[in-house]
Amino acid sequence: MSLLQVKNLVVEFPHRRGTLRALDDVSFDIAPGEILGVVGESGAGKSITGAAIIGLLEPPGRIASGQILLEGERIDHLGPEQMRRIRGKRIGAIFQDPLTSLNPLYTIGQQLVETIRTHLPLSEKQAQERAVSLLRDTGIPAPEQRVDHFPHQFSGGMRQRVVIALALAAEPKLIVADEPTTALDVSIQAQIITLLKGVCKQHGAAVMLITHDMGVIAETCDRVAVLYAGRLAEIGPVHEVINHPAHPYTAGLMAAIPDITQDRERLNQIDGAMPRLNAIPPGCAFHPRCPQALELCKSDRPELLGAGATSAACWLHADKSVTSREPA
Repeated sequence: MSLLQVKNLVVEFPHRRGTLRALDDVSFDIAPGEILGVVGESGAGKSITGAAIIGLLEPPGRIASGQILLEGERIDHLGPEQMRRIRGKRIGAIFQDPLTSLNPLYTIGQQLVETIRTHLPLSEKQAQERAVSLLRDTGIPAPEQRVDHFPHQFSGGMRQRVVIALALAAEPKLIVADEPTTALDVSIQAQIITLLKGVCKQHGAAVMLITHDMGVIAETCDRVAVLYAGRLAEIGPVHEVINHPAHPYTAGLMAAIPDITQDRERLNQIDGAMPRLNAIPPGCAFHPRCPQALELCKSDRPELLGAGATSAACWLHADKSVTSREPA
């Protein structure tokens, strides 16, 4: 059974001129122990998806329809207090900037112990021992001393290790990691990714890794979901999506990655820009930028269709009788 199931999720932001739809009918699942990457340009809906799952949508954002199930139990309609008990205990969260996740007025140990005792039936002494053990597991040197230090006494990379320790403190089944390496040096990024993979494997946690970095996706994930304008463009095994992209948008993302084996003066790019939420075109949202767009793409929105080892929301993979029309 899937650990997490997201079914036909719609997230909306009402405002005085109407309603903006930030996520539009997004569905996917994550198996126990799996790392699912969620990738796309800025504004694609990656962070909104994560926020909806952990119950931290900023008002007036709301889940308008669809379901989110954790181990078969619906969690999308729970109140703030019920979600607070699930967040930390069953779902851990790692955010882009570790400083926003840590309270500067309390030591690392105090914050870890509070989180541990909130969710696990441990004594103060047992929680202290677990806090030191978590810091050791996440690669913090001299954890017995560092546990009494404040956040400002740690470097950016070390703070992110502390945040990972906090996310793992109550032994959650799922970790939602939103751009966990973006604010870090490239050399530290690789360490954090290796750490995240190792610790999650050791603890048996599944991970939803939100990023715009395809290199991180390739190194880390089992499967990848590609978002565009709040819709799922493609989903499948990571090596298939990277090496044999089935959606023109995914192909554009892959082509934009520099290749050290090729000698070229200019990087490839996807012409145009992602549409604003109040100006998403009819049909396939990508069709104004798509070099392979058909007339059908302008009017009819494609569902996810089988495309070899992956699934892509693209009419190119429908029956030839449907798509054998003049290009747009």
